[in-house]
Amino acid sequence: MIPKPTYEELEQRAEDLEKKMFDLMQAGEALRESEIQKQALLDSSPDVVIQIDTNMRVLWANKMALNMNPYIIGRTCYKGYVGRDNPCEGCPCRKAIETGNIEANVMYQPVMEGVQGESYWEDIGVPLKDGANEVVGVIEFARNITDRKQAEDVLRKSEAQKKAILDGITTNMMFVNKNMETIWVNRAAAASANISPEDMVGHRCYEFWGDGSKKPWDGCPAMKVFRAKKTAQAIRHTSDGKVWDLRADPVFNEKGNLAGVINLAYDITSKLRLEDQLKRAEKMEAIGTLAGGVAHDLNNILCSFVGYPDLLLMEIPEESPLRKPILTIQQSGQRAAAVVQDLLSLARRGVVATEVVNLNQVINSYLSSPEHKELKKFYPDTKIESDLETNLFNVMGSPVHLSKSIKNLVFNAAEAMPDGGKIFISTQSKYIDKPIRGYVDVKEGDYVILTVSDNGTGISSEAMEKIFEPFYTKKVMGRSGTGLGMAVVWGITEDHKGYIDVQGAPGKGTTFTLYFPVTRKEISGKEKVLPMEEYMGKGESILVVDDVKEQRQIVSRILKKLGYSVTTVSSGEEAVDYLKDNSADLLILDMIMDPGIDGLETYKRIVEFRPRQKALIVSGFSETERVKEAQGLGAGEYVKKPFLLEKIGMAARAELDK
Repeated sequence: MIPKPTYEELEQRAEDLEKKMFDLMQAGEALRESEIQKQALLDSSPDVVIQIDTNMRVLWANKMALNMNPYIIGRTCYKGYVGRDNPCEGCPCRKAIETGNIEANVMYQPVMEGVQGESYWEDIGVPLKDGANEVVGVIEFARNITDRKQAEDVLRKSEAQKKAILDGITTNMMFVNKNMETIWVNRAAAASANISPEDMVGHRCYEFWGDGSKKPWDGCPAMKVFRAKKTAQAIRHTSDGKVWDLRADPVFNEKGNLAGVINLAYDITSKLRLEDQLKRAEKMEAIGTLAGGVAHDLNNILCSFVGYPDLLLMEIPEESPLRKPILTIQQSGQRAAAVVQDLLSLARRGVVATEVVNLNQVINSYLSSPEHKELKKFYPDTKIESDLETNLFNVMGSPVHLSKSIKNLVFNAAEAMPDGGKIFISTQSKYIDKPIRGYVDVKEGDYVILTVSDNGTGISSEAMEKIFEPFYTKKVMGRSGTGLGMAVVWGITEDHKGYIDVQGAPGKGTTFTLYFPVTRKEISGKEKVLPMEEYMGKGESILVVDDVKEQRQIVSRILKKLGYSVTTVSSGEEAVDYLKDNSADLLILDMIMDPGIDGLETYKRIVEFRPRQKALIVSGFSETERVKEAQGLGAGEYVKKPFLLEKIGMAARAELDK
């Protein structure tokens, strides 16, 4: 609270004013003695100083006065400075001319030349007299005291007025005495403590900004102020998960003794969360840059491991002993491609959430998958129970990525229980209208909630801060794969416009809760798998454009096997030149080619002279805006590398049949 001015303070102000007037009188004497002294003395003054005649016309002005109005000389002071036609009410200069005495007053000026907004001025008029003791003019001294006047006005306000002002401040504020007892508290502080202001008075402040303890906590800024008599600050984590920036300022009485402390508390929980999210986003962006280059290069290499086995299996009989090792090679290539996809998921560059999905079906599919059976071999004492809500709402998403999230969560839970335990999986539909821990802004609406919990070793507070960081893992080498599991879960959840919350403590298990927004769309029937005869070529010509020799070879062999006539070129420039003199029923166009122009620029140049040229876009990276731009110009489906014979065959047939 701001203390009222005491009688002694007011008396001191009066003495100060008298001293100022005495000083100004001496300055007036100096003016009368020497014009040179007057100029030197008063041009250095921070106050406005002018000399006027008995008609109140300005004869001389110092620099400060001229700064306010350079054209004041020769004009009346009230016209030149205030814009009035008559002297101001209570003007001390007018009174000095009339009485011959020094006059003083505080002048309120709603509008004043050279001053922004309303202002208050302390004016003194010192009469100038001739040898006959007749007044011939006045020296006026004027000082802008607006700031001081406003402060004095606040001091004069009643306690109720001051309380109303401070209650309107959103910062938590309280005043405590030397015993740390609360003397006054504003509404914001009371609301944060979930108690009325009246009930807080008399209690010690650390009971509200800590954990209800009966003694000050280490680092309490109020205690530091009482010891050092200077401002102190501290960051405080409270039991409800909030983080406070606390500041304590000393309050001294009129004798200079410490009377108490003003405590200020700022809730910086959201600010810190935003900072954490920004750091995580920056880290993911860095990983994304790495993943993009890795994915492009590795997927080009993996095309051979995935594509050639398709061709070889078509050439050798069913009973050949070579079929099993060839299938192993192909499956290894597909697993390697899945690792690359993990990197893309981690970087949030690999998910296209456009399919209607029922999460119950994804969970049941995973629980019956070979991957889950493999997990059970490693952890035979781990039991899994599920409680899946009947008639669960659908979500928009990728079944592959959602399944990967479930797999990673279950693997993570199993590894937290090396001696066995129970994993519980549940789903439910729920309307969310309250914040989710860790997020500042959560869209209100219907959500499908996936929960995976265990009764394992739990997570320490240090690990909790890092669990979603790339490559932070305690997984067992050789069992869990890449070590990107939780980071992948985070990236997939973000891509599905969802939220994720994790709760746990050492020895108390861990619970992951994922929230996915609901869609009202229904699941369509599964696409029919076509026999190879239905996507065979009919002798159409295809131009393959790819900067990697091995890629051109494998795609060429696959397409020829499907009955197409194939030509290959190694750059976009070669493709443009080729099509100026030749034609192709379809382009298989790599999106990223180096050096030279990329797939989009190649297609742009081609459609300038072949506006209806059909094309498929292929890439080892994920679908980008440049891919979509090419499709906007007329290109067809985007096919991700590495691809099987069936995928490229169906895409080519579909585009040619348009």
